[in-house]
Amino acid sequence: MDTVTRTFDIINHLSKHYSYKNDILAGKQQGIWYTFSVEDYQKYTNYISIALLHIGFQKGDKIISVSSNKPEWNFMDFAMAQIGIIHVPVYPNINVEEYIYIFSHSDAKAIFVGDEVIYQRIKPALEKVQSIEKIFCLWKNECSHTFNIYQLIEIGKNEEKKYIQKLNQIKQSISPDDVVTIIYTSGTTGTPKGVMLTHNNLVSNVLATTKVQPLTHKHRVLSFLPLCHVYERMMNYHFQYLGISIYYAESLATIAEDLRQIKAHGMNVVPRLLESVFDKIQAKGKDTGGLKKKIFNWAVNLALQYELNPPLWYRIKLLVADYLVYQKIKASLGGQLKIIISGGAAIQVRLLRFFWAMGIQTLEGYGLTETSPVIAVNFPSGDNVRFGTVGPILENVQVKIADDGEILCKGPNVMKGYYKDEETTRQVIDNEGWFHTGDIGELVEGKFLKITDRKKEIFKNAGGKYVAPQVIENKLKESIFIDQAMVIGENEKFVAAVISPNFNHLHFWAAKHKIHYNDNIDLVKHSSVIERISEEIDKINLSLNPHEQIKKFRLVADVWSPQSGELSPTLKLKRKVIAEKYKSIICEIYKC
Repeated sequence: MDTVTRTFDIINHLSKHYSYKNDILAGKQQGIWYTFSVEDYQKYTNYISIALLHIGFQKGDKIISVSSNKPEWNFMDFAMAQIGIIHVPVYPNINVEEYIYIFSHSDAKAIFVGDEVIYQRIKPALEKVQSIEKIFCLWKNECSHTFNIYQLIEIGKNEEKKYIQKLNQIKQSISPDDVVTIIYTSGTTGTPKGVMLTHNNLVSNVLATTKVQPLTHKHRVLSFLPLCHVYERMMNYHFQYLGISIYYAESLATIAEDLRQIKAHGMNVVPRLLESVFDKIQAKGKDTGGLKKKIFNWAVNLALQYELNPPLWYRIKLLVADYLVYQKIKASLGGQLKIIISGGAAIQVRLLRFFWAMGIQTLEGYGLTETSPVIAVNFPSGDNVRFGTVGPILENVQVKIADDGEILCKGPNVMKGYYKDEETTRQVIDNEGWFHTGDIGELVEGKFLKITDRKKEIFKNAGGKYVAPQVIENKLKESIFIDQAMVIGENEKFVAAVISPNFNHLHFWAAKHKIHYNDNIDLVKHSSVIERISEEIDKINLSLNPHEQIKKFRLVADVWSPQSGELSPTLKLKRKVIAEKYKSIICEIYKC
């Protein structure tokens, strides 16, 4: 196999081994799929590199992108990488203040925007940042005010003879240790930090993870998690290295339809998506009646009891359940789904059991932006998977558990540092090169990494006992009545929770029990609703130590999301934001 040491080497690797692929990348516009061959990919990437050189960009410059997922994102990404431009991808759904900070702090000279909607969203920030001189659009006929990527391709095509030698010289000069991207963390606890990742950081993770990937060049995956996040980005490189076709969902609303249309074999998810899929499956089951409903409930309950390497009698029951129920569920997901990789947050074990029982291997992994990102991941087969853990440590990565339980990581995947912030870099990477993750964990069976909480989120109650809120929150979210929850109680006599219910299910339940209400504000105050969720809390408390048990809770009428500010773009709780938003409720709980 040829050597891949820099991200853009993946294109040459594709050309050598998978040149026949006509759909290595695919997108969807207004319901119609369009595809690109490996030849297109290499040609368009080179043309964009040449166009950027022609316009005057140089090695070491920085260019931002703010876009949803589409094939053209890859052309832009590798076009920058192979001429030494540092790519700064940014979420399309953060607030204006964060845009202003990142645009200014990154020293970027230009920006690629996904479409006119995104341009209008970031326009107030662009007006306040003087350093961004050029604006390009990632789609034709979308941004009438500026160059689009296909116009850049035309420029590159026309200037190819003039710049091709310079392009090749720059490519040869780029080292695996050069910074290829700066990714700004989502800032759940303060100002975003610019994580500097090198070619080697990302490539080392690509090569290590491909060794545990069962899919091959014969398969297709659906991509919908943001490419600006290191998880989906690295996995896109991973899929390309293996020659796996990547189809980009038209939107989050079309995921189910897109899975069915392309008959996807795999996808990357965050747990929230699988929770939503599971809730919809359960809701459909509730709409049936009589014998069908009994069979459905039996099959779901059977799946929720799944253990790895099940005995023969259980496998026979699974075959029956598959014939009667699971095949219909799998058909709704395209019928070909073989593997799901889950990251970004802890996944409920019941979801793992459910999908594994249907023959869809769902694997939880773990990592951070600063580690490019994977530190550990469960394998799809053999004795290298354990429910409730994030799997064995990845090949070429070292992990040790500090005396206080913090997970430390060392390896080629660890970032170069934070951009323009040497002090914070020194705080997280010690003199021996160990990166301090901020996560608390343990090794199960001396092999499988288990995350128990965030170091900064663990708090002491008034009695001096430690409480790990994330563990309790994950238990709460196992209830079909609870969408999100934040556990509180630092320096207080007891633990409490602020809960955002699963309103889709709650509306169904309220209708079934003939509960009348005007809106969600009415609903969360209804005594029957409070009593029903209290029953869920009581069940969860049975699995908690006395000092961890939830003594009081309050329901809120809001759905928490990145758009409304309670969640980060990666769907993590923004605890400070939530605490401030519900300050009066928290004061009422603790009588402050």
